[in-house]
Amino acid sequence: MSRINRVEVHVFQFDAQNLGSVGGGGVGALGCKKGAVTRLTKYAVAVQTDNGLRGEYVTHWVGSAAALGSTLMLAPYLIGREAEQREALYDDLKREARQFDHMGHGPLDIALWDLAGKKYGASVSELLGGYRKRLPAYASTYMSDRNGILSSKEAHGEFALQCYELGYRAYKIHGWNEGDKHEEAANVLHVRKVVGDRMELMIDPACQLRTFADALYVGRACDEASYFWYEDPYRDSGVSAYGHRKLRQMLKTPLLQTEHVRGVEPKADFLIAEATDFLRADPEYDMGITGCMKIAHMAEAFGVDCEVHAAGPAHRHSMSAMRNTNYYEVALVGPGTPNAVPPIYKCGYSEQLEAVGKDGCFAVPEGPGLGVEYDWKFIESNRVALHVF
Repeated sequence: MSRINRVEVHVFQFDAQNLGSVGGGGVGALGCKKGAVTRLTKYAVAVQTDNGLRGEYVTHWVGSAAALGSTLMLAPYLIGREAEQREALYDDLKREARQFDHMGHGPLDIALWDLAGKKYGASVSELLGGYRKRLPAYASTYMSDRNGILSSKEAHGEFALQCYELGYRAYKIHGWNEGDKHEEAANVLHVRKVVGDRMELMIDPACQLRTFADALYVGRACDEASYFWYEDPYRDSGVSAYGHRKLRQMLKTPLLQTEHVRGVEPKADFLIAEATDFLRADPEYDMGITGCMKIAHMAEAFGVDCEVHAAGPAHRHSMSAMRNTNYYEVALVGPGTPNAVPPIYKCGYSEQLEAVGKDGCFAVPEGPGLGVEYDWKFIESNRVALHVF
């Protein structure tokens, strides 16, 4: 066994091009904005043991100030523990964060899986019993910018066709971050008219529609246009089981919920309440690969599909071992706009729009652990804080 004797959390920054605040700004309102430059902050976790093992993970979409605070709160509890005992650590860290949102737990668990894979000379996918080598992907757009990139339903239609030409066979819309039901519904119908039946289409208003009635209005457009799913529509923040049960009763389009509900137990409650058709799981958001796989297996027991939220090496490895899932989310993308994941991969790994294969798929990394090599020189040269436990 390997006893953890050091945990490092490296906070660093980088500039993202053509990204800025859209729709009035606010949390989560990062979107396509031509000519804008946004300084983003992420963090890297490294877990070391007394016998020289090291597990690493660099955050993608979980790297917020709130998640960082949670990681810093939980990291000291790893010291002196056995790195291989991921189930026990998952259970203890979950209880420790019971008063909080659990968002900082995931990076620590993912680093432990990377450490285990390196110890045994196996990929995380292999440790999980993974069998899917290539993952069908969908292009998941940034929030739209009314004054520039993705400024109209016509721009969305054109971008969907561009994604199709690259190899994608599915496309998800994030709208204008303003909750205009008429504009969102018109976009739903227009993109379907442009792509015909060549692509699966999804929409995620990101909880911006103002009322249940607004959500119903856009949902009926999804029904008319045969959308694959309808995700987090209105401003209950995606957590009202009763509200979404009522919405399901009035629509044909499947709902995809629980991105904003943390962990296996409340997601099971959502299914028991008949409040969603698909579940969401995310190894960053849902307490690591350990938590993500619990959710996937629970969904399988209910006979429903579990869609992995967002992109990253941990996400690919998790999805490789899931039967009941459909598409890998290449999030977030836009015309001439990079996916804002940190530029820290030395091994050619990419989450950019153009990295999709001609078969519309992304590959699962095959090396030990997560199978990626991080550019620690970049992280350290752009570091703004280092926390060591």
